[in-house]
Order: sequence, then structure tokens, then C-alpha cells
Amino acid sequence: MSKVTVVGAGNVGATVANVLAHKDIVNEVVLIDIKDDFARGKALDTWQQAPVDYYSTKVVGTGDYADTKNSDIVVITAGIPRKPGMSRDDLISTNAKIVVSVTKSILKYSKKPIFIIVSNPLDVMSYACLKACKLDPSRVIGMAGILDTARYRAFLATELNVSPKDIQAILMGGHGDTMVPLPRFTTVAGIPVTDMISKRSLDKIVKRTQGGGGELVKLMGTSAWYAPGAAAAQMVESIVKDDGRIFPCSAWLRGEYGVKDMFLGVPVQLGKEGVKKILKLKLNSEEKKLLRISSKAVGSVISDFQKMKLV
Repeated sequence: MSKVTVVGAGNVGATVANVLAHKDIVNEVVLIDIKDDFARGKALDTWQQAPVDYYSTKVVGTGDYADTKNSDIVVITAGIPRKPGMSRDDLISTNAKIVVSVTKSILKYSKKPIFIIVSNPLDVMSYACLKACKLDPSRVIGMAGILDTARYRAFLATELNVSPKDIQAILMGGHGDTMVPLPRFTTVAGIPVTDMISKRSLDKIVKRTQGGGGELVKLMGTSAWYAPGAAAAQMVESIVKDDGRIFPCSAWLRGEYGVKDMFLGVPVQLGKEGVKKILKLKLNSEEKKLLRISSKAVGSVISDFQKMKLV
């Protein structure tokens, strides 16, 4: 059993803590926020839910990083959310400072935690965390592809009128408008999705997936939280259980797929040390082209971060 810290008690962070508590796979979840009473309240509410929903994971709220001591996994959700008309990249100036500060604060009390980054722009915030923590890159992972893939699968389930449980899919690239859905690797109960839906309809779903976050921002005036929170909790579960599951995540690349020294969404196998393995898919020429475009987009935002000289 493990100790997990969730940084940021907003909608996403509170959802991560709540979902993790329900999974009942760790001893303790610490929810920390600069608004310490807010964090305590969210944590207390979740702890009071335990007798009803029957779990034992202790959930505590705090504003003091000393309470995060000896955390095995840290999920960073802190930062300002997107507003209507705002891209993920618009968030970089504020959120980069927050992620760097949070990372350094965590390391005062936990030596080698695994960091899961949820703050946007996701791929660049993962880069910021790595540069601030100076740990092995396998211990810093961005939550992106699981959420994007979930949206893609949900849209397909609606269109095909099937259970989302039967849809398997993968996406690659940056967490944003240049993400790369891969219909060739999408199946419904083992059946290629291209055998079940027209190219026109599939293209529409792909486009909707690429703008999935923006669609929710327009509807609600802020970023989503249920699906992102559940996706981050699923990553924690796989790491804690060391069950060898494969997910699309933002991982540090050292030449895989022709990309180097950058976080980008790729299929990875998670385990107790973080990223156990990066899987190498045989992409066709069009898929490779889209991935190059996506990596360039992420690279340009990384350049903006580097100019800030925060680490």
C-alpha cells in the first residue's frame, strides 16, 4: 500500500482524491492546496463518504507540505484552468511557475516520488517538472492520452450505440489540437472500427476528439474534471498494482518515433518505477507526418518555457 499526494484541491484534484479513495488501493491520500481550509473540507467530505461507499483509504486535507512526507506518488493538478477562448498554451506563464514551485516543495519531504502531471499545457508542464525535480525521466509522466482516448472511445460508443467497455483505442502526440488519433489501432470487441463506421463519420469523431477539451470549456466555462480526475487515478492504480497495463501517456522520449528530449504522448507500460517501457508502433507515412507536426507544436511551447528560465 502507498501514500499518494494530490496537489490542488480544485475540481480535478478533488476528483482524483475521491476516485482513488473509492478504489481502496492506497493507505492514504493527502490533498494539498494553498487554500488549506478548502483542501481540508474536500478531504473531510470524501472521508465522510467512506462509511457509505465502503472504503478504508484515509483522506486528509492540508496546506502544509510537511504532511506530504514520504509520498510514493504525487499527482499535480495545480494551476489555473482554461477559460473560453483560451488555449492550453495560453496557460504556460502562470502554470509553469506553479508546477516548478510545487515540485521543489514536494522534494523537501519525499526523495523519489513518481510525479503524474495533469496541469496544462500538459506536455510542457511535464517537462517543467522533470527539470525541477532532476529525477529519472521514467518517474515523471503526463496524463494526456488516457483522457483523450476516453473521449474518443466515448464518442465512438455513442455513434455506434455500443458499450464503451468494448472499444479499445490509442492516440499519440501532444495533448491539444495536434493530438494524433489512430483509427488503424481502434477496435470494437476486436473488430476494426473502420469496418463499422464510414470514413466521414470517423473523421468527424477524430476532429471532435482533438477539440474535446475546448468543447467542455465552452459548455461549462471551465475545464473538465470527472474524466481527467478518473484518468489520473487510473494511472496511480496501475503504478501501485504494478500490473503491467499499457496506456497512452506523455513520456520523455530519447529518440523514439524520431523525437528526442521532449515529452509527447506515446503508448507506455506503467509499473512501480513509473514508465517501464515505451512501445514502438509501426506508423504509416501519414501518421508519422501528423506526429511530426504535433511534436513541433509541443517543441515551440517548450522553447517559450525555456525562455522563462525558471529552472
